[in-house]
Amino acid sequence: MHSIAWWPTLFVLCVATFTDLRSGRIPNWLVIPFLLAGIVVSPWRPDWQGNIHGFGWHGLGQSFAGLGLGLLVFGFLFWLGGMGGGDLKLCAALGAWIGPMQLFFAMVYAGMAGGIMVLCWAAFGGFFKELFTGASDLVFGLKQRGMKRDPELTLANPLKRRMPYAPAIAIGTLLSFFAR
Repeated sequence: MHSIAWWPTLFVLCVATFTDLRSGRIPNWLVIPFLLAGIVVSPWRPDWQGNIHGFGWHGLGQSFAGLGLGLLVFGFLFWLGGMGGGDLKLCAALGAWIGPMQLFFAMVYAGMAGGIMVLCWAAFGGFFKELFTGASDLVFGLKQRGMKRDPELTLANPLKRRMPYAPAIAIGTLLSFFAR
């Protein structure tokens, strides 16, 4: 945890988790400046190889690669209807701060944490069967509808349950720092 990305990331993840749990939203005023700051400081990061005392193009490349990976993976989940726009922007901003390799591990850990969270949420909420029906519709419905979005699986649909995902993203990202 010697990375300079540790403290700003921890702060943003705490605020994002709090706001997502409280209101179901991750505010732009939090993630957009965090994303821009990640890009701006990346060339001077001593913890990314290629930068020895000064400006390093490698750090800038790492930042944009992490940003792109976050947009690609979470953008696909957003397009499917299983992820909100705030989650997408948060992961893109995290990628700009921590780079593609660490973001990859953060996403794997976040997926595991989110899976455990949703299973507990469904078990305690009494909608375990509904969870698996919706998940199978999302995955296996692609064959019937092609690459079109399922019109019912949107965060705007008041009949669908929504779980704040920022806590899972926070847990996954923090685990990625400890695993380094």
